[in-house]
Order: sequence, then structure tokens, then C-alpha cells
Amino acid sequence: MILNVDLASEVPIYQQLRDQIVEAIADGVLAEGSPLPATRTLAADFGINFHTVNKAYDLLRQQGLIRLNRGTGAIVTATVAEEPFRTEWTAKARTLLAEAVAKGLPADEVLGICRSLVDSFSAKRSEDTP
Repeated sequence: MILNVDLASEVPIYQQLRDQIVEAIADGVLAEGSPLPATRTLAADFGINFHTVNKAYDLLRQQGLIRLNRGTGAIVTATVAEEPFRTEWTAKARTLLAEAVAKGLPADEVLGICRSLVDSFSAKRSEDTP
């Protein structure tokens, strides 16, 4: 897994890390049981404070995507979308879709982009499956 951090971005570094790890899970690059780098190692690699990496990992833990253990570190967990997640995700998706429509993107184009993105995750996952 290759992570990139844009120090000049308006998106906080912890959010960039969290988002890239979520995408790696969706792509199948990180499967259940995959270890993540130690917080201090990842922080040193990017020249950032380890608390920034801790914050990203804690968000992922709260969202049920990773498990944090003293002995084994951060490990990707198996997840099943439960109702609270569906409700929260739907609200976020509604806002993103509303923004696209408000900016003038036609509904067909918005749906096409959504389908293309979901399909890209499915395609990458099936490529990685033996």
C-alpha cells in the first residue's frame, strides 16, 4: 500500500491518511487481517507528528475498519454495514450528491460517476482475489 500526503492541502493530514486507507480497503489492497504500519514508523516516513497518525487510526477504529492492539498494532477488520452506518452514510451521500446537482452536473452524469467508482472498487477487488 502506498500512501501520499499533501502537506499543502486544505484537507487535514489525518483525514488524508484515513481516506487513503479506506480506499485501499475498498480496492482490496488491504484485506481483513492486513497490518498497517506502526504509527511512529508512518509518522517518521512522512515527517509528521505521530499523534496525527494516531488520530487517523483512531477514526478508522471508531468506524470499525481496523482493530488496535498493543502487541500486533493496527489490523484491518472484517466489517458489515449495519443500520447506523447506512443512515450516516446516506446523509453524507445526500450532501455530496446535492452539491453535484447544485453545481449543475446532470443527474445521469452523477449516477454514471457513482457507478463507475463503485465498479472500479469491485474490479480491483476481483483482480486481487485468486
